[in-house]
This record gives sequence, C-alpha cells and structure tokens, in this order.
Amino acid sequence: MSTEILAGHDRADRERTADRERTADRERTADRERTADRERTADRERTADRERTAERLLRSTAARSYDPDLDIDWSAPLVAGKAFMPEHRCSLYGTALWEKLSPEQRLELGKHEAASVAGVGIWLEFMLLRMLAKLAYQGDPASRHIQYALAEMADECRHSTMFARMIERIGTPVYGPPQHIKTLGSVLPELARGPAMWGAILIGEEITDRFQREMVGDESIQPLMRMVNRIHIMEEARHIGFARAELMRSAETMSRAALPAHQLLLARTGFIVSRSLINPQVYRSAGLDPRMARRVALANPHHQRTIRFGGEKVMAFLAEAGLVGGPGMPLWRRSFLLG
Repeated sequence: MSTEILAGHDRADRERTADRERTADRERTADRERTADRERTADRERTADRERTAERLLRSTAARSYDPDLDIDWSAPLVAGKAFMPEHRCSLYGTALWEKLSPEQRLELGKHEAASVAGVGIWLEFMLLRMLAKLAYQGDPASRHIQYALAEMADECRHSTMFARMIERIGTPVYGPPQHIKTLGSVLPELARGPAMWGAILIGEEITDRFQREMVGDESIQPLMRMVNRIHIMEEARHIGFARAELMRSAETMSRAALPAHQLLLARTGFIVSRSLINPQVYRSAGLDPRMARRVALANPHHQRTIRFGGEKVMAFLAEAGLVGGPGMPLWRRSFLLG
C-alpha cells in the first residue's frame, strides 16, 4: 500500500476520532446544562417554598404574639405549697438522697432546678439570636424569609426578658452553664452552618418545649410558671416549624462528605445542652454538696429518662434527617438523649 494511501487512512481515523470527541464534548456540555437547569429549578422551588413558609409564619406572628410585660401579672403572689416543676422531673427524684429530703427541701430544690433550666434557656436564646442575626445580615431584607427571621428575633428577645423576670420573681440566683461552656457556646454561631446550625437550634428549643408542655396543664404547678410556659409554647411552635423546614431544605444540598462533621457538631451540642440544664449549684438550696449531688443525679435512671423524654421528638426528627449517627453516637449516648 502506498504512503499516500496510508496517510489518507490516518487522516480519516484522526477525523473520526475528533468527530467522536466533539460529539462527546457536546453531550457532556448538554448534560452539564441539564444538570444546571435542574439545580436552578430546585433552587427556585426551595426559595418559593421558603417564602411560603415564612409568609405563613409572619401571619401567625401578627395574629398570636404576646407581651409578657402586659400579659403576665408579675405582682401576683406565689401560691404557697405549689411546685415550680413536677417532682418526677427533679434530677434527684427516686434516689436515696431524695428520700432524705423534707417536702420543703424538695419544693425548694424544684424551684432552683426550674430556674436553672430557664437560665440555660436564656443562654440558648442568646446563641439563637446571633445565628438569626447572621442569617439576616447575609440575606435579602425584602424577602419574607429574612423578615420572619427578624420577627423571630423579636420573639426571642421578649422570651429572654420573660425568663429573666420569672427568675427574679421566684427569688433564685440566675443559673446557667459554667463559664467554659459559655465560651464554647460563643463559638457555635460562627461554626454552625446549614443542617448543623438548624439542628442546634432545634435541640435548644425542643427539649425545653417538651418539659413546658407537660407542665402547662398541671394544676399543681405555680400559676406564674404555667403562664410563662403557655406563652413560650405558643410562640415557640412557630420557631420550631421554621427551623425544621430550614433544616430539611439545607440537608437536601449537603454533600455526603460533609455529613460526619454535621453529625459530630450536633452530638456535641446535644451533650452540652443536656449536661447544662441543671447547674450543680442548685443543690445548695437543699443543703446538699453540689459535686456529690451531681454524681447522684447523673447516675439516676429517673433523671436519665427525663432527659430522654425531653429529647424524644427532636431526636426522632434529627435521626430521620440522617443527622444522628457516625462519629456522634458516643456523645449522643453519654448525653442520655439516646437510650
């Protein structure tokens, strides 16, 4: 075969190869464009859904918001003999140490434990305010989404003031987490993004909400506590709905590689919150040594079940979203939020 013929065959092969590569490039480009179109459509749908949710929550905020300064009679006397939290939710309930306490000591300890939970609630709301402020700062203030975030911030400011006035009214110290936990908490609003941010918000909101719902209809509880709980429950329902919807939307765009980091950060948050609810200093109100009583409480099956009760709904939701598992499991178990 002549050199010219061989060269002709080579050129034809190269042209066919080039044609195949150009066709493959066109197909890859078309695939990328179709993928980009699907992603843009999904983004538009998520944005529209987010706006619809925010619009509904804004209407609810306008229709059902409370001013604790006006809606609670802060001058009303406390009712002698009525509890500040259910006995079976006290951290020492069911222990030999509890059996040694007089009825007066049990009542006093319950009051201080209720104040401790409220103090942790204020701390959690301060962190929530920072996370919502970050969201608003980065977003479009003309959107319903950011307008609702601002409305929720206003709610949380009133809630923090309400809890602080409640603590003042019942005459206890302002308990809260220890300083090293506050320092860790100051970093969370900067670290948390997407599912981890919204999951952390839900852990802070839903655990205390579960306890409050149990108390609100209990006639043995102080009327002041029940009214504070009632206001918080009604407004917190909006906040929980908002955070749950945001978590699910953000989880849709989370990469598989990022999942373990979100799982670990949420587990750490759950552990810190569950351990912080009862400040050991509350035990001084019953004449008990804080370190000794703290050890008894943490080993108390009743207290462990109480923590699990508080987290039951939020843990089911987080597990369904795939955020309970992986490297966070040891911390979840130590938190008592999982059995």
